[in-house]
Amino acid sequence: MPPEDIGVRLAERITGATTSVSGGEGFARTTIDVPPDQWVAAAATLRDEFDCNFFDWLSAVDELAEGFSVVAHVWSTKGRKGVLLRTRVPVAEPTLASIVEVYPGAAWHERETYEMFGIGFPGPLEPLLLPPEFEGHPLRKSFILASRVAKVWPGAKEPGESHDPKAPKRTTMRPPGVPAPGEWGN
Repeated sequence: MPPEDIGVRLAERITGATTSVSGGEGFARTTIDVPPDQWVAAAATLRDEFDCNFFDWLSAVDELAEGFSVVAHVWSTKGRKGVLLRTRVPVAEPTLASIVEVYPGAAWHERETYEMFGIGFPGPLEPLLLPPEFEGHPLRKSFILASRVAKVWPGAKEPGESHDPKAPKRTTMRPPGVPAPGEWGN
C-alpha cells in the first residue's frame, strides 16, 4: 500500500489527525500529526490495524515558542513500511502520555527525551546519560552552551559582543555547574 493511502486510512481512524508523505520514491514515509490526547490511541492503531509491530525510535524537536514536536518512528516488518507519528506539546507544560504500554521499547527513548528536552512522561524517568548533579535540558535551544563560556566566540552574535572597547558589554553568564574558565585546571 502506498504511503498516501496509508495516510488516508490513518486520518479516517484517528480524531484530529492530518497526514503527509515525507521523502520520496522507495524512501517515502507516511507522516501523521495527531493532537497530544490522541498520541497513545494513534500508536495503538498503528500497531493493531496497520501491523506496525516494530518500534524504531522516539525523540523531540525544540520548535521554540511553538512548543516541542515529539516524533516516533514505527515500522511494519511484514509490510516493509514505516510511519512517522508526530505531536506537539506546549513549552509551558511539556508533558505527554507514555506509549510504553503499546511499544515497551519506547521506555528508554522517553527517559532520554525527558532528560534532554524536559518533556515529561508518566512513570519513572531516571537519568540515562547525564550525571545526577547536571541541571537543565541540553537539547533545548534555550540551554546555554558551556563552550560559549569557556572560549569567547570570535564574531559578534549578540548585542555587546563587539571588539570595540567602548561598546556596551553583556554580563557573562555560566550555566549552573560550569566552573569559571580559570578554575578548569591545566
